Amino acid sequence: MNFTFTDEQKMLADVVAKLMDDHCPPSALRRLMETGATREEDRWAAIADTGLIPVLLPADQDGLGLGALDFAIIAEACGRAALPEPLVEHAGVALPLLAAAAPEHPLLAEAITGAVTLAVGHPINPLVADADTAAALLLVHDGALHLVGRDAVALTRRTSIDPFRRLFEVAWTPSPATRIADAETAAPLLADALDRGALFAAAQCLGIAQRCVDLAVDYAKDRTQFGKPIASYQAVKHLLANVQVKIEFARPVLHAAAARFDSRDVRSRAVISHAKLVAAEAADLGARTAVQVHGAMGYSWEVDVHFFLKRALALTFAWGDPAFHTARVEHRILTRPLGPDQTFLHESDHA
Repeated sequence: MNFTFTDEQKMLADVVAKLMDDHCPPSALRRLMETGATREEDRWAAIADTGLIPVLLPADQDGLGLGALDFAIIAEACGRAALPEPLVEHAGVALPLLAAAAPEHPLLAEAITGAVTLAVGHPINPLVADADTAAALLLVHDGALHLVGRDAVALTRRTSIDPFRRLFEVAWTPSPATRIADAETAAPLLADALDRGALFAAAQCLGIAQRCVDLAVDYAKDRTQFGKPIASYQAVKHLLANVQVKIEFARPVLHAAAARFDSRDVRSRAVISHAKLVAAEAADLGARTAVQVHGAMGYSWEVDVHFFLKRALALTFAWGDPAFHTARVEHRILTRPLGPDQTFLHESDHA
C-alpha cells in the first residue's frame, strides 16, 4: 500500500499552511488578545473563501466530498498556527453532524458558507467551546440530538487555560421542536462526532508540536552564549531531537487513524485514541522543551511559545481525556474482538 500523500493532498497542505502564515501569525494573536475580540473577520472570510469549511460534506450537499485524512491536514495547519477561530470544530465536527442528522435543515446552507458557525455540546466534553459566537448549538438530552438557537440558551463562561478557547456551561430546555434525531438515530452520529473531534484534536496537537520545535530551533540559532549560538551545544540539540523523534513516531499513527476512520469499528476507534494520546504527548513535550530552550524568558507571555503550550494543554483534555483514550486502546488490546466489523488479526497484527 502507498501511504504517501497524493499530489492534491500535498497541494492542500501547502495552501492551508500559506493561508495560516499569511493570516494567523503570532502578531495577529497578540492583536486579538489586546482588543478582546472573539475572532478576526478578515481571517474567517479568507478561510471561507478558500473553501475549507465544506471539505467533509458530500458533493450532493454542496461539499467537497473529501475524507478524514484531508481534513486532518487542515487541522494540523490550524494547530501549527494556534488558530483562534473554530474552523476545526465547526467544519470538522459540527457541520458533518448536522448534515447527517438533518440534511434539509435551513441553517445548514449558511453553516456551509461560514456565514454562521455551529457549536457542539457533546457528552464527552463537560463544556461547550465557542458557544457565544455560534448561531446554534448541537446539544444532547437523553441520547437525542437537538439543535438549539443561541438565543434560547443561557451561557456561563468558564475559564480556560487557552485564552482563545472560550468555554461555556449551557443551560437549556429540550423540546420536540429542537430535536433533530432521536436517541437511536443519534447514537452512531455522536460516536462519529467523538471520533472526529479526537482525531482532529490529535492533528492540531501534531501541528503544535512541530511549531514548538521550529520556534525553539529559530531561537537557538540566534541566541548566543559564551560567544556561540546555543544551537551548537549538544544538550540543546538532544532536547529538540527528542521532540522531533516523538513527532515522527506520532505522525504515522495519526495518518493511519484518519485513513481508517470510515471503518467505524473497535479497531479504528482504538487507533484514533492512540493517535490522540501520542500526538498530545508530542505537543506537551514540544511546548515544554521550547520553553526550556528559551530559558528564563520562556516563562513569560512575551514568548510566542505560550500560545502553543496553552493550546496543547487545552486539547489534551478535549474530546476525551488521556484516561478515556487509554481505556479504549486497552479494550482493543485486551479483548482482541473478532466479528463482522473487525479485520482478522494475524499474529503480526498488533494495531
